[in-house]
Amino acid sequence: MITLPLRLSPGDDLRVAVVAALLDSGQQAGFVLQGIGSLSVAQLRYAGLPQPTVLQGDLEILTLAGSVSADGAHLHMSVSDAQGRVLGGHVAAGCIVRTTAELLLALLPAHRFTREHDARTGYPELKISPDPLPR
Repeated sequence: MITLPLRLSPGDDLRVAVVAALLDSGQQAGFVLQGIGSLSVAQLRYAGLPQPTVLQGDLEILTLAGSVSADGAHLHMSVSDAQGRVLGGHVAAGCIVRTTAELLLALLPAHRFTREHDARTGYPELKISPDPLPR
């Protein structure tokens, strides 16, 4: 395992930046171990709902974790608002960094992650394979 600390800047799309960091590293598999920071917009899909809910305002990232592959990420996050209310769910594109986001990405050189449609769940799900050419 190789660790890659990341600092995202104001205006960055959190999900896009995480996938870009994996691609830039040349690796094929990774996990976000944790993340903290702030967002001005969070797009979270709650359990059982088909579309994300847009949260706007001063939001603090309390937790962030998930798997990352070259063809996407499966991230979950909890955030709190200015009144301390906590919400969490599946991270959709459009989570915009307000001041900073600090993440720790674990890269897994001996593995390749891909996403393949699973007829049982209806979603593209994680497929774990050995990487024939570890980088």
